[in-house]
Amino acid sequence: MPPGISTLAAETPTLSAANTGFMLICSALVMLMTPALAFFYGGMVRVKSTLNMLMMSFISLGIVTILWVLYGFSLAFGTDVGSVIGWSSDYVGLSGIGINQLWDGYTIPIYVFAVFQLMFAVITPALISGALADRVKFSAWALFITLWATAVYFPVAHWVWGTGGWLFEMGVIDFAGGTAVHINAGAAALGVILVIGKRVGFKKDPMRPHSLPLVMLGAGLLWFGWFGFNAGSWLGNDDGVGAVMFVNTQVATAAAMLAWLAYEKIRHGAFTTLGAASGAVAGLVAITPSGGSCSPLGAIAIGAIAGVVCAMAVGLKFKFGYDDSLDVVGVHLVGGVIGSLLVGFFATGGVQNKVQGVFYGGGFEQLGKQAIGVFAVLAYSLVVSAVLAFVLDKTIGMRVDEDVEVSGIDQDEHAETAYDFSGAGGGSGSRKAVAAPSGSAPAAVATAQTKKVDA
Repeated sequence: MPPGISTLAAETPTLSAANTGFMLICSALVMLMTPALAFFYGGMVRVKSTLNMLMMSFISLGIVTILWVLYGFSLAFGTDVGSVIGWSSDYVGLSGIGINQLWDGYTIPIYVFAVFQLMFAVITPALISGALADRVKFSAWALFITLWATAVYFPVAHWVWGTGGWLFEMGVIDFAGGTAVHINAGAAALGVILVIGKRVGFKKDPMRPHSLPLVMLGAGLLWFGWFGFNAGSWLGNDDGVGAVMFVNTQVATAAAMLAWLAYEKIRHGAFTTLGAASGAVAGLVAITPSGGSCSPLGAIAIGAIAGVVCAMAVGLKFKFGYDDSLDVVGVHLVGGVIGSLLVGFFATGGVQNKVQGVFYGGGFEQLGKQAIGVFAVLAYSLVVSAVLAFVLDKTIGMRVDEDVEVSGIDQDEHAETAYDFSGAGGGSGSRKAVAAPSGSAPAAVATAQTKKVDA
């Protein structure tokens, strides 16, 4: 993402209605990704945890939005302070921004840039929730989001995208969030699950997805919204870079899905819908940091590599014994690392900037920069997230009681269930409903079924 002054921008840019409209649409697409993630995760859990999983994503829309307006935007994109954080009093409460005031060097208002970046801030902590399914108190999760966004996401966003941020100034390339979003969330997920422990019955009880159609719906909506996530991150349509990113997003996602399915067929003997959905997400994750630097052929390679490696990585939780419920570590952390590092190999020097990777004669310099960015964000997020989870666990408690986890977190935490079957069985209403004129074959069958139930 190019938060500073673009070398291709005009000397004195003026507001572009086309770019402004485009970025508002992209912001809406990225907003859609959080409900899409809720469906994706919601279908992957057991039925007794469906609503809790949905709510763990939806609550981020509420909490992070308010934090962003109050101080988050200022911390992430305000005037640099020591290369680690930003701060601008005009951005506090978004109170000192003119309605036509442009983001520095671009043709869109600051308000548009702020709302676009808000949607990134919203979905990042929601990504973490997939690793914690079935076992976290909703109140503790809401407080964790508040603390984590403040202590981890806002500073890391400044490092990576803020003018003056130390990774930005070093030249680390992250077009739309491989480090700031996916590695950040994946490392946080690992940190938290190492503190709170495994689900009851992990590696013993079947924990299969309860609704694969819901998973596929969520994955499809994520794929759709990701075009705003990626193509919008160039902040306009003036030079064709966003168009290349759009194409690369589609290409890498397709390649990753096919590669995951091929690996799955060879390894397990079947092409699964869950594999197709997971492979697509792995491709989306990997192309997010790299798609503004590579060609479509490079995007195919990046997607295919991510599809196979992420498919292999999801099984590591069983080998090493950490309970990453919905494979956040295997897909988002690993996919983010792959995509970020492969910039150092596949950057052509002919898209977002002139940086060339190893395969294009650029040597290993950019790969070294990418590695520093990857491991700095990974280490910081892992450690701080684990500390936050530890403090919350020792004070208010992070986990629900074991009997609640076994019986189902939805009813205890939300006083609801995802599916209400109370009107689907027998009873007087059911007998009345099947009444029909004599001689009706369907009615006769229904009456016989009712008598059987009554018996």
